[in-house]
Amino acid sequence: MTRKENILHFFKNTWKHRVHVLMALPTFLIMFFFLYVPMGGLIIAFKNFKPVNGIWGSAWANGKWGVFDNFRFLLVNKARFFRLTGNTLLYFLIFTIIGTLLNVILAVCIDQLVFKKLGSALQSILIIPIFISYAAVTFIVEAYLKADTGLINNVFGLTRNWYAQESQYYWILILTIVKMWNSVGYGSVLYMSVLAGVDQQLYEAAQIDGANKWQQIWHITLPSLIPMVSVMLLLSVGNIMKSDTGLFYQVTRYTNTDTTGVLDSYVLYAIQHTSDFSFPSAASFFQSVVGLVLILIANAVVKKIQPEYALF
Repeated sequence: MTRKENILHFFKNTWKHRVHVLMALPTFLIMFFFLYVPMGGLIIAFKNFKPVNGIWGSAWANGKWGVFDNFRFLLVNKARFFRLTGNTLLYFLIFTIIGTLLNVILAVCIDQLVFKKLGSALQSILIIPIFISYAAVTFIVEAYLKADTGLINNVFGLTRNWYAQESQYYWILILTIVKMWNSVGYGSVLYMSVLAGVDQQLYEAAQIDGANKWQQIWHITLPSLIPMVSVMLLLSVGNIMKSDTGLFYQVTRYTNTDTTGVLDSYVLYAIQHTSDFSFPSAASFFQSVVGLVLILIANAVVKKIQPEYALF
């Protein structure tokens, strides 16, 4: 088809599905104005941004690294940069591995419940935490960890200050528990939607062949979840350099940064304590580029091994 024919076919197809286009239009506009239009602000990372001059009126960075001079500040303190990057990768691996396992286990457990109404009620209860702001979670965590009136100290007779430096490594466990409590219930819903579409005749055939419940789960339920797990892992790779700012900044109250500090919390801290927006923009741009490269690599690897599980 010629270019003119392709354009004509596009408009004919759009008009044919005009109802669906109209339904998708509000979502498209929201994504366009809130996700794509702000990308123009990435130019701040390459400028000496001055609020009085605006984005376009500010001069380009012209330091030792030229227009990339703002990125130099990421490596001024190499120990801090590598520590923040290491923490970001560590928490990504912990949250991804444990979260995926718990999501699958919870989805399978609810799916296998004999009393389906109980499963629906349990599912509704488990997704409630995702709607609770981390600003509120901060006070819940503090109620457990406060030095003088904290529940943990009172129950176990401790006097530990959980926000002090000597307790920094406990925060790996604390943040993991809080993250799982907040996200696992909602995450399991995605996997339950897959299980709802599994052909029940497969289970009936397995029962006729003498397969018990565990064998049915292992040979039917879990294999049916593999495509969804692959897609979710691929999508998560794109956010490998990003973290939940509310979790790492608010819940920790930005203490014990050697253990809890990640790139996102550091960027937020920098924005709040400096008038130079160029450096935080450079840090965010760095995270996005690394995420894009990693998701392209991961998708290429998956496409090479199992093409049907690739995103594109």
